[in-house]
Amino acid sequence: MEVASNLEAPTGSATEAIVTLAGVGKTFENGTEAIAGVDLAVQRGEFLALLGPSGCGKSTILRLISGLDAPTSGRIAWAGAGARPDVGFVFQEPTLMPWARVFENVWLPLRLKGVGRRAATPRVEEALESVGLADFARAFPRELSGGMKMRVSIARALATDPAVLLLDEPFAALDEITRFKLNDDLLALWSSRGWTIVFVTHSVFESVYLSTRIAVMTRRPGRVATVIDVDEPSPRSADFRLTPAYAALARRTSEALAAAMGEA
Repeated sequence: MEVASNLEAPTGSATEAIVTLAGVGKTFENGTEAIAGVDLAVQRGEFLALLGPSGCGKSTILRLISGLDAPTSGRIAWAGAGARPDVGFVFQEPTLMPWARVFENVWLPLRLKGVGRRAATPRVEEALESVGLADFARAFPRELSGGMKMRVSIARALATDPAVLLLDEPFAALDEITRFKLNDDLLALWSSRGWTIVFVTHSVFESVYLSTRIAVMTRRPGRVATVIDVDEPSPRSADFRLTPAYAALARRTSEALAAAMGEA
């Protein structure tokens, strides 16, 4: 991946971008072109939703931002000196170690950085407290519900105190009640921590409820067809879902998604 510090943001994006993708494409070794010509500036402190159908390259963009993969074309530029800051990644599946207790699962990224158990304990405990699992540090994953496992996965990302948090459809497999509760918890954490969040979803309603901006993507090879500003107060409550503004934004976003898929 080429990392630059002086790359201009695409036209229309904010000047205070923490990371900018310019003309980014990714083609895999089997010849699959996942994304092509992606232009996107992620603004510092925003909650950006990547919305699009399955297989449009949303997860690929997260992997490129995180450094887990490299683009085959275009450039990815980080603000400041150009170095990538600490990035937390929450996958669609919790990916917990089943043989390890909750504490050890949350400690893992710190341990990989050479942080010992004693030094890591305050950070692990704080992360578990943040997601409401302070009393489950000694539990095993098999003893947790699906929503609790996802909370552990989020706590694991929190423990590293990331500047950017990437979430890849983390609530897709959960029931609606649990999903709504975790939506609210995530918004509260974002508000208190000052993160920059990039959140992948294929739900119009989730994208409108959570985000400050929505990047609507075309089908594969994915690109950003349009960006919708969600100019509504944050943090939000469940009452927001009952407002005319929410309904109007959901309708506008749904129409933009349909148009983007038609373009592909």
